[in-house]
Amino acid sequence: MLDIKFIRENPDKVREGAKNKNINVPIDEILRLDQEHRELSRILQELYTQRNRAAKERDIEGGREVKAEVDSSEDKLGKIKERLDELLYAVPNLPALDVKIGKDESENEIIRKVGSPKKFSFKVRDHVELGELLEIIDLERAAKVSGTRFAYLKNEGVLLEFALAQFALDSLIKEGFIPIIPPVLIKTETMKKVGYMEHGGDEDMFHIEKDGLTLVGTAEHSIVAMHQDETFLERDLPVRYVGFSSAFRREAGSYGKDTRGILRVHQFDKVEMVSYTTPEKSDSEQDYLLNIEEKFFQALKIPYQVVKMCTADLGFVQAKKYDIEAWIPSQEKYREMTSASHLTDFQARRLNIKFLPAGRQGQKGLEKEFIHTLNATGFAIGRTLIAILENYQEKDGSVVVPEILRNYVNIDKISPKKLK
Repeated sequence: MLDIKFIRENPDKVREGAKNKNINVPIDEILRLDQEHRELSRILQELYTQRNRAAKERDIEGGREVKAEVDSSEDKLGKIKERLDELLYAVPNLPALDVKIGKDESENEIIRKVGSPKKFSFKVRDHVELGELLEIIDLERAAKVSGTRFAYLKNEGVLLEFALAQFALDSLIKEGFIPIIPPVLIKTETMKKVGYMEHGGDEDMFHIEKDGLTLVGTAEHSIVAMHQDETFLERDLPVRYVGFSSAFRREAGSYGKDTRGILRVHQFDKVEMVSYTTPEKSDSEQDYLLNIEEKFFQALKIPYQVVKMCTADLGFVQAKKYDIEAWIPSQEKYREMTSASHLTDFQARRLNIKFLPAGRQGQKGLEKEFIHTLNATGFAIGRTLIAILENYQEKDGSVVVPEILRNYVNIDKISPKKLK
């Protein structure tokens, strides 16, 4: 959430930033409630003083009258605060100054392209046909058991999944990331603090209402919340985690979109990076995370492009976001594989995660500051498998294993189990 003081001092800036994300926010009502809250808080402090004086002077009748006013004012203040917090939670993070103002995803910026799409001498198969030939993806049985947008991954497909996960873990542990397997169910109230439930975001989540729990849509949700109500020392920053988990999304609003295969499914596995750092170093931290993502796709030798999101395609919590899109031969276009997001102190305010700047340690009365959080995809494994299968396919339907993964799977090629 944004600092109410910042909103108070920059209402037009907040209104414009939200508008550029295609989100309308009731700034006037927020300012009115904020003014009422501050004025009623001042009155309550005076009433507390009167109540204490009445108690000291043993003025029973006066104390009774003041208590009634206190009770009424506290009740009113609580209702104002509840409504104010509700509105503040609906205010998005503001786009960074270097983010392009755009009306939709068509105005995203292509920053660079790396690698050239391979020219095939035969008609390419898509990942669904390849998956069936190789017997590594079973969509038909998954639909029978779980419904649409689910898949069984089998045989060498499983080996490739864990090869990708282990390759990412090995690489990131060397970089100082802390490996973690987080819970995939978190309290719904915690998910709200993480920041993805506003403006229809909750409709894309699977909720277990009976238990007040929600399934994560990415490991970031439970990893970033792990340090809520905690304070870091600046000397210990940055703190970086690499998590592996399943992720769950309803894919609300995607009816009829990418229904074939495993590009857009309800359940998938993911390697995710999360970083906590200081405001001064958060921009360079995002560049660092993006650089890691690029190195992964360079190691796989898969052509890709880096895309910088415009304001309308940025998302509710992000101030700045880059996507890596890999070339998918069967579609003859680039498709999203990873993202690297800068959230400033937006999540930290909601989760109350702070740090104590150097020089203030051991000194009482000096303010802590809210930390900056960032997240980036190591591998969205299902989508990465699509890119591998299609870019490394051969005429007979075989798929060559990327060289960087061969030591993990102990095979050089996956061959068809049946011919079509």
